[in-house]
Amino acid sequence: MRAADRLDVLVLVDNATDSLSTTPKYVVPEWPGLVAAGRLPVLSGAAICRAHHGLSLLLTAHVGAERHTLLFDAGPEGETLLRNAAILGVDFGEVEAVVLSHGHWDHAGGLLAALAAVAERRTGAPVPCFVHPGMFGQRGSQRPDGVLIVQEPVPGPERLAAAGARVESTREARTIADVFSVSGEIPRVTPYETGLPGHVQRGANGAWEPDPLIMDERFVSVHVKGRGQLVFSACSHAGIVNVLTHARAAFPAVPLWGAMGGLHLSGATEAIIPETVADLARFGLGVLAPGHCTGWRAMAVLARELGDTLVPSAVGKRYRFGE
Repeated sequence: MRAADRLDVLVLVDNATDSLSTTPKYVVPEWPGLVAAGRLPVLSGAAICRAHHGLSLLLTAHVGAERHTLLFDAGPEGETLLRNAAILGVDFGEVEAVVLSHGHWDHAGGLLAALAAVAERRTGAPVPCFVHPGMFGQRGSQRPDGVLIVQEPVPGPERLAAAGARVESTREARTIADVFSVSGEIPRVTPYETGLPGHVQRGANGAWEPDPLIMDERFVSVHVKGRGQLVFSACSHAGIVNVLTHARAAFPAVPLWGAMGGLHLSGATEAIIPETVADLARFGLGVLAPGHCTGWRAMAVLARELGDTLVPSAVGKRYRFGE
């Protein structure tokens, strides 16, 4: 990876909205950001972003005179993504590529709308859309009481192409503009990060089969000049410690500096909060910006143990890392 002189992160979709809590200087909450941009003449429900269960991040890397923008996930539905993007003043024509982190509806539900918006503004070559071939099966969640909740499937490659994508389907690591690194499949090395309990996938014979590991999940990382590697892990079904361990091994010459995204330490995975937080502390991160599926119990422990390192995500927040 080339080092980015600066990395700007705009939260397009997240579970939480929070424009009231104080933040460090490199973070601008939604409302102050809209005021500064002249986009909030009157504070009202119609003028601010909608929080929704899901995640979408717009990453813009500045390398010298170059500027490269990546859309990481697209949230649960197109309406929310496009509404929030319009409020925040996003120009989809600047998006060079789209990465889907894994095959779940709360990250892929807005994907067709996002691709169409980018393709319309680019008016030319298809939009590179990076996926894993294991993302497209029918999935669900088996609750302890036996009830099965079926998930909306990810749009298949043909539908993605029809929306304007050039589908890049691979299990291996890739780079985009030599600045965004998309991981390959994440090795599972910790004894306690064993996936998502109750997660199932429909097999070739039509029967539901256990699929706790969700091996199609991948992360994106960026080397921020003067700081180190910043890792974006949308749900961390692999376990955030496994994610960061793999990121550090993939780029041993680049110090691991920060992480952002969902940590999925909620529900059945709340049991591994103590081990996860203890191991996160050993990485010595400069910044941790969890959101989406992290869960309030984990967030409370992280705040207690990591102090000012913790800068929680919320819809509309802008992070500026680097110069």
